[in-house]
Amino acid sequence: MMFKMTGIVKRFGGLTALDTVDFAVEHGEVMALVGDNGAGKSTLIKTMSGAHAPDEGTIEMMGKTVQFRSPQEAWESGIATIYQELALAGKMTVVDNIFLGREIKKPFLGIPFLDRQSMRAKTGKLLKELDVHVPSIDSWVESMSGGQRQGIAIARALNMDANLIIMDEPTAALAVAEVRKVLSFIKALREQGKSVVLISHNIQDVFEVSDRISVMRHGRCITVRETAKTDPQEIIGLITGAHEVRAAAS
Repeated sequence: MMFKMTGIVKRFGGLTALDTVDFAVEHGEVMALVGDNGAGKSTLIKTMSGAHAPDEGTIEMMGKTVQFRSPQEAWESGIATIYQELALAGKMTVVDNIFLGREIKKPFLGIPFLDRQSMRAKTGKLLKELDVHVPSIDSWVESMSGGQRQGIAIARALNMDANLIIMDEPTAALAVAEVRKVLSFIKALREQGKSVVLISHNIQDVFEVSDRISVMRHGRCITVRETAKTDPQEIIGLITGAHEVRAAAS
């Protein structure tokens, strides 16, 4: 198992945002996380990524119990979170964004200098692996399209050696052609053996790329379905409460 959360509880004062949540992601799996606004998805991914510490429960990464006190510790354990806002530096190049905080340096007369040649070569390799096309790796990121920026953010996660990549609404506000490209990025990650948690309100996108679907409602993960053994109508019904939870598909 790549990642596992057991009995996770998170409270904010008198509000229980996560109520004994169990959640797991297999190696090389795209796990979709769906639910209405207020269902607890954002709190769950912030707990996964180290932004929130759970009040109860355990978290395991590759079979080892972990406790994240910060997002940095989650990054160091191999968990990368790509939020809808992306947090890219618009007035920096593609290369500089991918290596931000992890610059490659080489010494010259005992003084470390940026090894821009190595960073450019690694950037080209990462973008090629994901089939990300940009005008130039020396262009400012603010000049890129939404789909290109998603690709750059994913490439940065791969450069951080992430094994679990959490993607928060990656296709929101994108044109149709760019949505197709981002979905292909997710498929490419799975082909590389990476695990992906996809948070999305777009059920069509969920069914195109996910292997399993976790449904959240009122702060609980009420069921997990294999994508191939369910349909959009059932998932929407589970999200809204129109369908009662049956035994999860095996």
